[in-house]
Amino acid sequence: MIQRTNKNEIRGRIHTRIRRKVHGTPERPRLAVFRSLTHIYAQIIDDTKSQTLVSASSTEEGLRDGASTPAPAAAPPKADPPKADKGEKKGGKKPAPAPAPAATKASGGNVAGARLIGTTIAQRAKEKGIKAVVFDRGGYIYHGRLKALADAARKAGLEF
Repeated sequence: MIQRTNKNEIRGRIHTRIRRKVHGTPERPRLAVFRSLTHIYAQIIDDTKSQTLVSASSTEEGLRDGASTPAPAAAPPKADPPKADKGEKKGGKKPAPAPAPAATKASGGNVAGARLIGTTIAQRAKEKGIKAVVFDRGGYIYHGRLKALADAARKAGLEF
């Protein structure tokens, strides 16, 4: 019987292969990203000293649940249901209520949260004087939350 390979083992092998080529230096440290189902983490690492220079994650108190993002607009007040005219039966099928607007809160498990972490890591790197990094995608495919984090970091001023 053929054994199924664990996805995390495959990602680990890909990450090892990437790490053979990607090294952080004092001039260009490495921006390493790790994502779980519910959170996303980013660190800027100097591999010559084996030292984390800057980090940001969706588990931090100030960044949890998108605390620094603008709050979604409030829902409009509900109107009273229309009254039945004479001759109409009361009861019966009522029209379905309008769906509530989807409030997209920024959390580590969605793209909005990844963008927030990307801008945060770029701002913290700028404060430390870091302008350019090498990107370590950690064995993940470059799409979704990973791409959103990288694009947000680039937009906030990080070069890679």
